[in-house]
Amino acid sequence: MARSYRYISADSHVEWPPDRWTHRVPAQYKDRAPRRIKLPDGRDAVLIEGRPLRYSSTGLYGAGPAEKFNPAAMDYDGTPGTGSAEERLKTQDRDGIDAEILFGPSDVRNTAIKDRKALIALIQAFNDCLAEEYCAVAPDRLIGIAFLPNIGAGDDIAELQRCAKMGYKAVRLSTFPSGKSYPTDEDDRFWAAAVDLNMPLAIHTGMSGRARGRGGNMFKYPKEPAGEWDPRIDFIERLSRHAIHHCGAVEMVQLVVAGVFDRFPNLRIYWAENNIGWIPYFLEQMDHEYETNRHWAEHLFGLRPLPRRPSEYLRENAYYGFFEDPAGLRRRHEVGIDRIMWSTDFPHEVTRWPNSIKVLERSLGEVPQEEKWKITAGNAIKFFNLDHVPARN
Repeated sequence: MARSYRYISADSHVEWPPDRWTHRVPAQYKDRAPRRIKLPDGRDAVLIEGRPLRYSSTGLYGAGPAEKFNPAAMDYDGTPGTGSAEERLKTQDRDGIDAEILFGPSDVRNTAIKDRKALIALIQAFNDCLAEEYCAVAPDRLIGIAFLPNIGAGDDIAELQRCAKMGYKAVRLSTFPSGKSYPTDEDDRFWAAAVDLNMPLAIHTGMSGRARGRGGNMFKYPKEPAGEWDPRIDFIERLSRHAIHHCGAVEMVQLVVAGVFDRFPNLRIYWAENNIGWIPYFLEQMDHEYETNRHWAEHLFGLRPLPRRPSEYLRENAYYGFFEDPAGLRRRHEVGIDRIMWSTDFPHEVTRWPNSIKVLERSLGEVPQEEKWKITAGNAIKFFNLDHVPARN
């Protein structure tokens, strides 16, 4: 049955201890799964294959208060929002939230595991648990985003199709589908599958392992420049340099320059939790840098000219999440009023739970009601293909 939405957090989190989902891991891979342990001082810690012991997190903030929060003192059992689905619905009600788009913990996709079958088994175990044991309690309010392996387009397509059948509304990219830090021809099979399934894609802040400069494989150019070349002079870096410290800017430029949005104009990607005040400046400077630098890049790197300005692609294919950004809201029309989605980031350390709506209304100020609706619910309903019954006046 469709729901009437007023406030949807387009970026919240399920911060589970591993024991909440690892019971779904097949027996032969149980020893590869992360597990929770208790430190002698009572703190929680997570043991992850191939990684240092993790005993700190800004994700277990819950309700604060800020003056007492210690990111090195993890407490899964004592943090609001980390319990059962029924408990999560109560936290939504207390905050005045109708629904949340839920990202999972980073422990799930452990790139230190090189065994393909083991990694896929862990990811599928989490996706199954989130869909069938958690979101199923209230699928119109608990809206999970599935993990993908991101170790090859074929494996990503298989999990994309599996998750679509389970009812997932979006899947998450942690790297490009091939597993590379830059787009490849292999990825096109995945983009095509996502478009065919009408499945939105989400990137939380940015992709892991983003490179800085060509020495880190920021892009696979059609050709290498002849003779001596300083690898720090990179075309992707030039176009994203005015926003390079903002999560997501690099892969936005990579996708544009690779022509992904030319080949797949209906591809939709949501960059969550980056705020929006920097977007107009980034788009403006990206276009400027493109016109200034594209000629030598075409000559030296063999790049083809873009049919349109770089910013035009992002204005049509990119969506952005914010949590508390009054300055960005003042420039909302330069970002694109249909491209902005509000979130609480609960239970991470920027959350204002249980006062999220109060803080949001202060940020919205004199924003007209029709625009408020798009920002707080309408854009998320459209992007994630949610069933919705308009509220009566």
